[in-house]
Amino acid sequence: MMSSCSVRIPPPKELSKSNDPLHIIKSRLETHNRPATIAGPMVRYSKLAFRQTCRHYDVDIVYTPMILAREFVRNGHARMADFTTCRDDTPLIVQVGVNNVADLLKFTEMVYPYCDGIGINCGCPIREQVREGIGSALIYNGELLCNMVKAVKEKYGDKVRLETKIRIHDNIAETVTLCNNLCEAGVDWITVHGRTRTTRSSVPVNLDAIKYIKENIKNKEVPLVANGDCFSLEDFQHIHEYTNVEGVMAVRGLLANPALFAGHKKCPWGTIELFFHYAMEFGGLPYQLLQHHLYTMMENMGIEKPMLKELMEIKNLAHLVDWLDDNFDFKRKGDPGFAEAVDIPFRSSQPKI
Repeated sequence: MMSSCSVRIPPPKELSKSNDPLHIIKSRLETHNRPATIAGPMVRYSKLAFRQTCRHYDVDIVYTPMILAREFVRNGHARMADFTTCRDDTPLIVQVGVNNVADLLKFTEMVYPYCDGIGINCGCPIREQVREGIGSALIYNGELLCNMVKAVKEKYGDKVRLETKIRIHDNIAETVTLCNNLCEAGVDWITVHGRTRTTRSSVPVNLDAIKYIKENIKNKEVPLVANGDCFSLEDFQHIHEYTNVEGVMAVRGLLANPALFAGHKKCPWGTIELFFHYAMEFGGLPYQLLQHHLYTMMENMGIEKPMLKELMEIKNLAHLVDWLDDNFDFKRKGDPGFAEAVDIPFRSSQPKI
């Protein structure tokens, strides 16, 4: 279930100021003159290799993909497939999809020694999850959600940092009520995705709603994190200044450009080398997923469609490495300048963009 380049199972983690996500979220404005930067959960994509890549580019806190509690607590194969970490994978929030107290408590017992916090997914709009009372269904079942939060915090207290990632209701007053109830239940911080369950991602995020929620939460000690439409450092700054939140979460923006919080307007080439290195070091990443990560980052760089099409037609890892070497000055760890290039280092035979 856990892995490291030096030990098979990292020792259980103990929270300190350096890896306590609540302390980080509360203190970044004072220590870094900015809110906390957070890489949100992405189905399939926020695996260990990608998380470690993001950490190189001013990301404070990183999430795993959502893990279904009912499968995780009952199935050893699911545990092996769903959660891989190492001792440098910190601060880490494990996100869980859950619809009952018993599964959440079992899940927490299994994972909390190997992460820095647990996040309950209350925002996923996928129909199958909603039908089972998971994801965004929970914002309409506030009593259950608060009972789950209360059960974990009563058992573990500050040993387990617990977050809820919610969407907004059509009536924002309902979201404020839910947030206040979550604060009373003991939640450590709340992430608000500024769209309703039915709002498409093509519709701009509702920053006015997030601002209103921030202003009307009674317990000012519970931080708020804003999620939605963070694709650049300018977006990050605007979201913070407009809403006054303590943290900003990016998801799709980081998938295309893991270096956006470091101020890179396009994904730097060194990110490709770094991500590929981690993918090979940690293993366990399906080839198609590795391929799609590279496609998404290279598309963000501006590499033209014919070359991207070539990339997606490659069928295996060996040919992919040959393609990278044939077309680019593709450095490995230990090579001078590894993971440092910003511009695309085309081979001389390749056209510039």
